[in-house]
Amino acid sequence: MAATRVFAARLAGLVVLGPDGESIGRVRDVVMSVRYDRQQPRVLGLLVELPTRKRIFVPMLRVTTVEPGSVTLNTGNVSLRRFNQRPGEMLGLAQVLDSKVEVDDPELPDLQGVDLFVVDLGIEQTRSRDWMVSRVAVRGHRRLGRRRAVHVVEWTYVRGLTQRELNLPGQDVTQLLGQFEGLRPADVAHLLHELPAKRRIELARALDDERLADVVQELPETDQVEVLQKLGVERAADVLEAMDPDDAADLLGELPTGEAEALLSLMDPEESEPVRRLLEYSPYTAGGLMTPEPVMLTPAATVAEALARVRNPDLTPALASMVFVVRPPTATPTGRYLGCVHLQQLLREPPANLVGGIVDTVLAPLRPETPLAAVTRYFATYNFVCGPVVDDENHLLGAVTVDDVLDHLLPEDWREHDEEGSDMHARVHAVVDGTGERP
Repeated sequence: MAATRVFAARLAGLVVLGPDGESIGRVRDVVMSVRYDRQQPRVLGLLVELPTRKRIFVPMLRVTTVEPGSVTLNTGNVSLRRFNQRPGEMLGLAQVLDSKVEVDDPELPDLQGVDLFVVDLGIEQTRSRDWMVSRVAVRGHRRLGRRRAVHVVEWTYVRGLTQRELNLPGQDVTQLLGQFEGLRPADVAHLLHELPAKRRIELARALDDERLADVVQELPETDQVEVLQKLGVERAADVLEAMDPDDAADLLGELPTGEAEALLSLMDPEESEPVRRLLEYSPYTAGGLMTPEPVMLTPAATVAEALARVRNPDLTPALASMVFVVRPPTATPTGRYLGCVHLQQLLREPPANLVGGIVDTVLAPLRPETPLAAVTRYFATYNFVCGPVVDDENHLLGAVTVDDVLDHLLPEDWREHDEEGSDMHARVHAVVDGTGERP
């Protein structure tokens, strides 16, 4: 049965269907107007994510039914313009949830004068077919014990949800964090990029160093710089320490020299030293592309030891595809580079065999000054996803992986572009005349 009353958080993730049942995308948020008085805000539409991850606006007037597993539209004609938030608009889930409010409902005297947090928004359809925010689900801070129960109150009894108040810093992120739980860093980075700047920084500050480091590495460069600069130097240095050295070097290379040096000086010397080495190279050379932490073993290591090393879940598939054999020390820059052993070769050998007996000494290594174009040809020629970088004295300096090459071959803002081709099912047509757009 179609619902005329629903809580906004329950819409998140629902499939959006056209009139013939064709899938268009999924609901990611509710776009609402924010008023300066106590009148109920109007729900303008839904923020819908297409299969290409592009987010578009679908007006609520296009919605015919809201069911437990889906939202159905009355037309397959939707605007494919990327959603851009306008003044006076708020995202219900991303910006309104977690807000601190007060309630003056005379029927709930225990809640008066208590700091409460918004956990959901009740919306309902009126006789005119407009959707309005009519109720607010609130909950006390966990320190309030018994007040942790959720209470649903009428919008008119809630204080703290004007546009000015919603833009104040220091908003909680508990509900927002729940949306990102279990997602890959690249997916969190995409969602973080789509948030308004205020919420993006609040969420970044709430993530732990390791998680934030993984996410920052997947953000566009402008977002990386913004997040790092808003964290404060002490926290920023901690996050840089948790990042892969090559990604940390790329990010520091985007900062003014004085700012980058200040952060390097706050980092643990063991973490900053490989980053400093990478900053010496041009970003579009093998030295600038490489990671200084490939898998390295001595010739006396066994195949079993090598396989144990490449099973490390922290390694990318590209880095795990090759083991580099060197004379001690086994930390870059190493002793003499002897050669490499491919993962497929390791899988074919008895576990007790020594890697020194199966070393590939034919593969020519890269030099740190090798330009990006030559590195690209190198990977294309040998069909590898990882390659060694050595200096003039044959010390192993690091390894270049194909993902780093792709990052530098693509446009700098490639993460912000949509996939080429059709954005949705062929039955769903784009309209660009503005019909059904927000008022």
